[in-house]
Amino acid sequence: MKSFIYSLILLSLLMVGTLEAKVKKLVVSGPFATVSHPILHMIETNALADVADKVEFKLWKNPDELRAMTIRGNVDFVAIPTNTAAILNNKDVDIKLLNVSVWGILGMISRDDSLKSLKDFKGKKIAVPFRADMPDIVFKKLLKKEGLDPQKDFELVYVANPIDAMQMLIMRRVDHSLLAEPAISMALRKTKSFPISLVAPDLFRSVDLQKEWGEVFGNSGDIPQAGIAVMGHIKDEHLIKRFQEEYAKSLEWYKANPKEAGKLVAKKIDLLNEDAVSDSISHVRIKNVTASEAKKDLEFFFNVLKEEDPKSIGDKLPNDDFYYKVK
Repeated sequence: MKSFIYSLILLSLLMVGTLEAKVKKLVVSGPFATVSHPILHMIETNALADVADKVEFKLWKNPDELRAMTIRGNVDFVAIPTNTAAILNNKDVDIKLLNVSVWGILGMISRDDSLKSLKDFKGKKIAVPFRADMPDIVFKKLLKKEGLDPQKDFELVYVANPIDAMQMLIMRRVDHSLLAEPAISMALRKTKSFPISLVAPDLFRSVDLQKEWGEVFGNSGDIPQAGIAVMGHIKDEHLIKRFQEEYAKSLEWYKANPKEAGKLVAKKIDLLNEDAVSDSISHVRIKNVTASEAKKDLEFFFNVLKEEDPKSIGDKLPNDDFYYKVK
């Protein structure tokens, strides 16, 4: 009987400990791109109710906003380009990469459906968002690998974000652009919509940069472009584990339910159109890989970026502790 009572007391203490570990609010930040979309499903389904009373999503619209949020410590988890996470880590920001979920999101969009390779864009005027950031660096690296000079062989028009590039296409100020999904699918959808279709040009999905990457480097073409990171002030291993588990589940739901995913994302992010989000899912390479498992691919990617522009990863490869290890 005594042992039974002791067991009940121990169980009660464990339950109290669990309740005390529950946080009042988790703040998660991300862009409007694919890497953030599973987070919205997690919030909608209250997937983290066992570890947090509330989960708030904060949208970042450009890399500067992202860096400011993380440096100030205003977020707990962040959906982030992998190289930006490396930069922050190398600047002594306490951040660890949990996973890589987006392995291919970049592509060219054009008014000319005959352009099938990057070499076909030689001499063209191209809108490029986020100057000197990851999409731009990947693009320029591929051009150089194919014997092209980004400065001499192209007229690159840099814009603040993908939305600006998309608007330039729609208003016929440029005929070609480098974009990331779901911006590509949004541009294609918008140009077919009334009344925009009366003035907008026909646009076509063109070169897949991941395919070009694979041909240039002789690999699968998977590029570890974005994932989830945790800020250092989050010490609760159980909380981190639960976030990883639910993100993985929501990512699978997202892939398997494009129509429902499109509706959910458009409801949460005003910038996005539900049909465009649904369209984009089949054009993005999505898989959940832990940071420690992806380390080899990440270091290859970081070395390529470093060769092009050392500042793009913070001048050096991040240390081993950058890659969160599941405990």
